Amino acid sequence: MEMFEKAKIMDEKAMGRAITRIAHEIIEKNKGVKDVVLIGIQRRGVPLAERIAAKIKEVEDVKVPVGILDITLYRDDLSLLSEHPVINGTDIDFSITGKKIVLVDDVLYTGRTVRAAIDAIMDLGRAKMVQLAILIDRGHRELPIRADFIGKNVPTSKNEVVHVKVDKFDGVNEVVISG
Repeated sequence: MEMFEKAKIMDEKAMGRAITRIAHEIIEKNKGVKDVVLIGIQRRGVPLAERIAAKIKEVEDVKVPVGILDITLYRDDLSLLSEHPVINGTDIDFSITGKKIVLVDDVLYTGRTVRAAIDAIMDLGRAKMVQLAILIDRGHRELPIRADFIGKNVPTSKNEVVHVKVDKFDGVNEVVISG
């Protein structure tokens, strides 16, 4: 079955506005950014976390640490993915113990990626709190997981695919649906 682009959900400006709003909501919910760290889930969660951190720096004049989390080995569908999974690597060069962690990812769908990310975080230390920032929430949850910060809710059918494109990997910042 060939996929074709159905609709552009967000262009560069809309993504920028969503990231700005998420940054402000993180600051507001945490009453500032004391002990707040951002951890991007490989791959597209990482540049989104970096953009949120840059926006927080603009607003609060505080550089919030950003870590990179690879959840490949924590996935419950690892055996279904491939015989040789691609490991992109975790890079968190700060202690998470006692921190307010904001996990950042591009799309929230079944909730399984977030569950795997929480498992991975638990292996690294005891966070004070874990929050979730998502650019696109498309529904169809299989686990009781919800985002604290959402760029946009996009109701989808299960046969549609949401593609978050980021400059770092795709040369463009936009969100499209194909099906």
